[in-house]
Amino acid sequence: MTGEELTPWLIRYAYSQGAFPMTMDEGAVEWFQPVNRALFDLAGIHTSRSLRRVLKTVDLLDQALSNHKPQIRQFPVHKNVTRPAPYTSPSGSGTERERKGTNYIFSVSFDQAFEDVMRACLRPGDNWISEDFIRVYTQIHIEGWGHSVEVWQAGNLVGGLYGVAIGSCFCAESMFHCAANASKVALWAMVHKCRSLGFTIFDAQVMNPHLESLGAYPVPHSEYMEMLGRALEKSTDWSITV
Repeated sequence: MTGEELTPWLIRYAYSQGAFPMTMDEGAVEWFQPVNRALFDLAGIHTSRSLRRVLKTVDLLDQALSNHKPQIRQFPVHKNVTRPAPYTSPSGSGTERERKGTNYIFSVSFDQAFEDVMRACLRPGDNWISEDFIRVYTQIHIEGWGHSVEVWQAGNLVGGLYGVAIGSCFCAESMFHCAANASKVALWAMVHKCRSLGFTIFDAQVMNPHLESLGAYPVPHSEYMEMLGRALEKSTDWSITV
């Protein structure tokens, strides 16, 4: 099928059947059901010692994650902030000192820059996101079941993740970073946000070594479909029901 044929209804139906779309090199859209699904435990991702140090510099702009302290501390300068500083285009990976992780101060928000996060996930090559994807997933976000997490540094969007919520299943679509560890912070925050909202599945779709290093584990398709069936019987404040 073509990207122009994608609609929110079609996306919702496909996800309820355990399928998700990707754009091929020639522009056609195809649907996939992995033999093994990559899932994250909603108790949290694997955090290395270095990532735990980074998380201590994160300012949470969402009170739902407050139960996951004292691992995280708030910075007084952000005490009364209700949303991040205005978005400006990312401009590289920061200074050498920042890249070494010695001077991080991240802020995390949700649903403040959904389309910006999607566009930042575009890759120069081997890219499965198209303008039609951006169109339809942004509409899903407007409808209330597409969600993003944003990681900010000095007012710049430096990391993020987006996905869709059906029943009590959150399907993470893609993530990006342009500052070291920013995508890991985004994933950490989104997993805990989904836990706080009552999700029962955090679906990362296709396993790869990076996800595995962060704690993702494979689930056979048949088992995933049983889990999904139960998840579709529930709902959350972020979800659409099928």
